[in-house]
Amino acid sequence: MSKTVEYIQSKSQGINPTVGIILGSGLGSFVNVLENPISLSYDELDGFPDAGVSGHGGKLHLGKINHTEIAVLQGRAHYYETGVVDAMKIPVRTLAGLGCETLILTNAAGSLMEEAQPGSVMAITDHINFTGVNPLFGEGSNTRFVDMADAYNSDMRSRFHKIANDENIKLHEGIYIWFCGPSFETPAEIQAAKMMGANAVGMSTVPEVILARHAGMKVAALSVITNMAAGMSDEVLNHELTMENAGKGIKDLKTILVRFLELYS
Repeated sequence: MSKTVEYIQSKSQGINPTVGIILGSGLGSFVNVLENPISLSYDELDGFPDAGVSGHGGKLHLGKINHTEIAVLQGRAHYYETGVVDAMKIPVRTLAGLGCETLILTNAAGSLMEEAQPGSVMAITDHINFTGVNPLFGEGSNTRFVDMADAYNSDMRSRFHKIANDENIKLHEGIYIWFCGPSFETPAEIQAAKMMGANAVGMSTVPEVILARHAGMKVAALSVITNMAAGMSDEVLNHELTMENAGKGIKDLKTILVRFLELYS
């Protein structure tokens, strides 16, 4: 057991999370639904990165939703911040060390589908790693050769869709493509991504998915669509737009996640 896990457990007041959640840009308000949360700054946790992007709180929250005990990372480090591809390795492995068998990731993404407009939510079915880098570079054993065939758990995704149908929420689904950023993609890159089969584009999530699968966790991921991708609208893309439109989709995202966690077993 790592010292970071031991420290968190010493502060946890008996909370033993089975589900971990990582929140993306503008989605940090999800933590408001936790019952009696315990919050720790990343600064307190050895090996945790700075969450250097606006919209990322940089805190670990432990709490409950109904009877499900969860750990929420409010913010992530991105590859484009430091050029370190495994910046989320310790946070993800810490969640696994705390007992999280399941990891749910959220992000803000650009849509490549006309029907998925800003403010909507998309369940990720698979990903394309367009960066050419991997957070398992340098791992010293054969466990680094991780099977990614069912990286995004189909049973969890089915439960998301059932909840969305019950709550009258339109839940899109599709393939997420990871670009390293921080500049937004060019229209030509988006056209290439569409030709490869991508449905949404973003600058995060894929490293954590790989790390979580390496740690033996089940994974699911939801994107809040914050903009149409480059060349698909006349909007000028910027981070402020991402934050504004993330706020529009957070209500539906919260509903799906809360209902999932209320029924989690």
